Amino acid sequence: MITTAAIIDLSESVVNAAIRSLAAHGGADQNQVMAYDLAHAASAVATARSLLDYGAKGDSEAAIACAFTAEVVHDLAGKVLGRESLWGVSPGVLEPAHSYMSTYRDPAFLAGLADKPGPLHLSDDMDMVRDTFRAFAQDIIAPHAEHVHRANADVPEEIITGLAELGAFGLSVPAEYGGFSEGGHDEYVAMVVATEELSRASLGIGGSLITRPEILTRALVKGGTESQKQTWLPKLAAAEVMPAVAVTEPDYGSDVANIKVTATPAPGPSGEPGYVINGVKTWCTFGARADALALLARTDPDRSKTHRGLSLFIVPKPRGDAHGFTFSQDPVDIEGTSRVGKMEGRPIDTIGYRGMHSYEIALEDWWVPAENLVGEGDGLGRGFYYQMEGFENGRLQTAARAVGVMQAAYEAALDYALNRKVFESNIFDYQLTQAKLGRMAVAIQAARQFSYHVATLMAKGEGATEASMVKAYVCKAAEWVTREAMQIHGGMGYAEEYPVSRLFVDARVLSIFEGADETLCLKVISRRLEA
Repeated sequence: MITTAAIIDLSESVVNAAIRSLAAHGGADQNQVMAYDLAHAASAVATARSLLDYGAKGDSEAAIACAFTAEVVHDLAGKVLGRESLWGVSPGVLEPAHSYMSTYRDPAFLAGLADKPGPLHLSDDMDMVRDTFRAFAQDIIAPHAEHVHRANADVPEEIITGLAELGAFGLSVPAEYGGFSEGGHDEYVAMVVATEELSRASLGIGGSLITRPEILTRALVKGGTESQKQTWLPKLAAAEVMPAVAVTEPDYGSDVANIKVTATPAPGPSGEPGYVINGVKTWCTFGARADALALLARTDPDRSKTHRGLSLFIVPKPRGDAHGFTFSQDPVDIEGTSRVGKMEGRPIDTIGYRGMHSYEIALEDWWVPAENLVGEGDGLGRGFYYQMEGFENGRLQTAARAVGVMQAAYEAALDYALNRKVFESNIFDYQLTQAKLGRMAVAIQAARQFSYHVATLMAKGEGATEASMVKAYVCKAAEWVTREAMQIHGGMGYAEEYPVSRLFVDARVLSIFEGADETLCLKVISRRLEA
């Protein structure tokens, strides 16, 4: 029989032919449906390739790698069928994979994987990280998860202080600034491992807490002055400052380069140099509780410069009420007129991902000192690049969050299936249930191992494309896994009595934030594939 590696090579050849065909037909902008499908196909094939080493470690690992690869080529065949000319391949191009798919998509084979999710193969150090964060998640986060979700309540402060004591906010802060990063491979893997375990307990009050400090940390490490690093990084590591990210605007979501919020030079109350910020930001997660905003603003009025006219600011703010807040500053002189700075936050209610809350924040003549421009003079016009430094790692973190949500959903579904009887038998005894659980276990382990692989690449300064790929693939998978977990629960899955309903609505946000799936596929992955 053809090998798994050969099946992946065959699938990759189809993807490569499609990349060439896409370029020949005018690129992603002219062929959006194909480009979107191609981006997801390429991401799935890359995930399968990352499983090859894992599959060589034992029989259960091999079974998972084979089952996942068979699923990938089956999905690829569905995308290509009827569109062969557009994809630049011949009909029947995937015929050599038919017997492989027949073997590893066999219902009995998948059913046999229902309760065999496979080992993780982490190093001893990373196993210790996993155990530490899993214990904290189970003991401190999980007891609050359902209440916060149902009551739309706030993140309990004991979670923030507890994570700070564990060093969670300093995983990417260099050791010389009070963190735990020494620039090695383990830094990125530890972030993935910790994020998964926290998200397994709760996406809203666990898995996402370390993302915002991480984004600002990466930006400061990339472009901050030495003084800024000395000032802000120790505070971020200790959770003395908890930031929110203020990038998205009402008219510009993933189209970051065209944002309109402005930062204009203006002296402060005592005449010191600074900027006044005007405009509206939206989807500022944790915006009320945050002590500062990592805010991207236009410092060059020439809009033709797009991303080259943007700068990144650290904007201090008081902590506000979760139900909305209004702050004011001492007046500053703007073009001969004394104006009072104002900041107003309006919460945005959401169906899931509750606890941190998201806000629309309006700023009117809000003054910030020039020393809070990341990079100061050298940072003018470079904010987009500093922000992207954080966002790329944020995409990897989002994939890890998705894995945690999927793992929780799988465990809940497996437990329910083993204990719920229908027609005189446990749900687990039915082949359909077992096959569903087997496919779920395979998808989760593949997503996890790809996340580890991308973390390893990013530790080498590589993997920007793969970070987008893992986010695209894993977040869509999370929607399916949590949907199937809810279905296995039957009517009780639709009731808030069981946590699986929370996991389902939480999973839905994953393909939207940190780069909407469509934008990620069309503007990032497909363009990098064409390059």
